Amino acid sequence: MNCSTFLSLVLALVQLQLCSPTTQIFSAQKTDQSYTTIRRVKRGWVWEPLFVTEEETSTMPMYVGQLKSDLDKEDGSLQYILTGEGADSIFFINEHGKIYVRQKLDREKKSFYILRAQVINRKTRHPIEPDSEFIIKVRDINDHEPQFLDGPYVATVPEMSPEGTSVTQVTATDGDDPSYGNNARLLYSLIQGQPYFSVEPKTGVIRMTSQMDRETKDQYLVVIQAKDMVGQAGAFSATATVTINLSDVNDNPPKFQQRLYYLNVSEEAPVGTTVGRLLAEDSDIGENAAMNYFIEEDSSDVFGIITDRETQEGIIILKKRVDYESKRKHSVRVKAVNRYIDDRFLKEGPFEDITIVQISVVDADEPPVFTLESYVMEIAEGVVSGSLVGTVSARDLDNDDSSVRYSIVQGLHLKRLFSINEHNGTIITTEPLDREKASWHNITVTATETRNPEKISEANVYIQVLDVNDHAPEFSKYYETFVCENAVPGQLIQNISAVDKDDSAENHRFYFSLAQATNSSHFTVKDNQDNTAGIFTAGSGFSRKEQFYFFLPILILDNGSPPLTSTNTLTVTVCDCDTEVNTLYCRYGAFLYSIGLSTEALVAVLACLLILLVFFLAIIGIRQQRKKTLFSEKVEEFRENIVRYDDEGGGEEDTEAFDISALRTRAVLRTHKPRKKITTEIHSLYRQSLQVLHKQQSITNIPQLIMEEQK
Repeated sequence: MNCSTFLSLVLALVQLQLCSPTTQIFSAQKTDQSYTTIRRVKRGWVWEPLFVTEEETSTMPMYVGQLKSDLDKEDGSLQYILTGEGADSIFFINEHGKIYVRQKLDREKKSFYILRAQVINRKTRHPIEPDSEFIIKVRDINDHEPQFLDGPYVATVPEMSPEGTSVTQVTATDGDDPSYGNNARLLYSLIQGQPYFSVEPKTGVIRMTSQMDRETKDQYLVVIQAKDMVGQAGAFSATATVTINLSDVNDNPPKFQQRLYYLNVSEEAPVGTTVGRLLAEDSDIGENAAMNYFIEEDSSDVFGIITDRETQEGIIILKKRVDYESKRKHSVRVKAVNRYIDDRFLKEGPFEDITIVQISVVDADEPPVFTLESYVMEIAEGVVSGSLVGTVSARDLDNDDSSVRYSIVQGLHLKRLFSINEHNGTIITTEPLDREKASWHNITVTATETRNPEKISEANVYIQVLDVNDHAPEFSKYYETFVCENAVPGQLIQNISAVDKDDSAENHRFYFSLAQATNSSHFTVKDNQDNTAGIFTAGSGFSRKEQFYFFLPILILDNGSPPLTSTNTLTVTVCDCDTEVNTLYCRYGAFLYSIGLSTEALVAVLACLLILLVFFLAIIGIRQQRKKTLFSEKVEEFRENIVRYDDEGGGEEDTEAFDISALRTRAVLRTHKPRKKITTEIHSLYRQSLQVLHKQQSITNIPQLIMEEQK
């Protein structure tokens, strides 16, 4: 291959690359980015960038531009063909390659159109140039106003913020083309809000131009204007309102309105009474106005102060009772301090204030006062009615000469147990007391002024009933005691213990012994010296037939003053035990003996019951067996269980031989019949089969029928 041939191939490849769709699209995109550069898409095509101004109207089609092939000799032999977006409907091309638009266009709906151009020979209809892609761009005009899409705006900025602090940013949009001219270039300005705020012309950022005090004014309305075309003549504009709120900071201390406050409190006021409220005003709001109150220089600690978190008031309360006769005036210093301090404003001074509160005690007619807050008295149980329990005393502090009247105000049943002398406060019993019913009695005694019955005071009286030894000891529980017939002398058969309802200050001590009148030589009692005793056998040879029960009178003595005794009977039952002298089953033997039934008789009764149970189960099993079906419902089981035979026939002409079709017919087998009828049919089949077998020359097998129903 020579050099000239190689160069020709290279040039051909370059031309193909230039004609490819990718190259043309890239060239079209490049045209979209530049409005002034003249482009040569292919060696055979020549055109300038094509534009249509939007919203233009005319009665005649408007010229857009011209497509031309360098092969066109302008002799009318070539024809231009236009295809693509809007071809023939929006755009058309004439025979000279000039492109026209038929209607007005809207750039905001569609900003460019992609079309393809082709040139062919009019006579041969063969393409002269390959089709090529180009773009017609819709040129923008200023036909849209700016818009604030997020308005109205609300912003918040702390008060006393420094100059230049950013408050918020407003943004407007314009539907025009931002890449062409100044139609969509916006300029922001401040219509209302000077001299406190300013706006950046290009960004729309609103800034503070001076420090502002919320306590002077807490809200500002700012009006921002946005103009397109950089504010030039004929530009469109829009406005937005921005509400700017100043948030509070703690730049004001609390302050009392008075340097001296006067309050009163009655000497009758109980602890916790509210004496009065104070308010230190703070121009701030929210947590910046929150404060705490303190009391200073009150050594008596009579008053306290708490803060009402909702109203921010200081509530002075009574911590101790006041007495007019002891001190008639109190003076306290109250301080109010901001709860949250802003360090930026510490230089403004301390965020606190102090005032003086003078509290006067108001004299009141006080009720009588008992010598004690509560009384504790004692009285022995069982003493006669009218016995002295104790005395209470009260006096009127306002007037020593005023008399006091006493009474009991507790429940009615306590009134029946105690009474009080209304003049001297002496308490006596009205009936004997029982410590075992109630060891303590609580009553409330009142003292009333005779000159002012509304003044009443109360005191609690606790009366303890002292115990006396008036209950004899007794068994701690019921004992079920057994002794074996083969018991040996000295065998322990029972441990016993005792209880006493009395309340012994020195702990109970019980002594056990057999009653002296007892002539029992069979048992002995041994005192264990720990409030328990053991019952032992004294001999042997016990027999249930001779004596089934023994009744032992046990004498129990306590250590009270005076000592009391009681006789408790222990019942001992004779039992038929095993060789190991085990009384485990004696309780059941005693029960049988009590109803007159021996052990042998019990065994016989149980054996009879067992036989009856077995007989009953056998009857149930027989009845269940009879209900079972004798024949299976399956055809295969019926054939095998009913007839089995082996027959030699007379050949093909023997048509009278035994026919078993009756047994093979499913319709017959599927018919449900009573058992007795089925049995009769089986017998009939059996007889027929025997007759046929006797006619045959050789019989190899005799049918066997298994009839379980014949039982």
